[in-house]
Amino acid sequence: MRVAVRWARAVRWYLRELTGEAEYDRHCERHRRRHPLAPTPTRREYETLRSRHREDHPQSRCC
Repeated sequence: MRVAVRWARAVRWYLRELTGEAEYDRHCERHRRRHPLAPTPTRREYETLRSRHREDHPQSRCC
């Protein structure tokens, strides 16, 4: 039973890292620590800010 639970947790962790869900959670935690009185951005707002940042600060991409 413990092996199955451990395996399920590992799969869940991997999928959250793969899809970026964990990155949003880390951002929310960091935002709450640094700006305790400001509202936490929604997932959509976070994705918009992240996309805008990537466009404004391109790294080694071809396009």
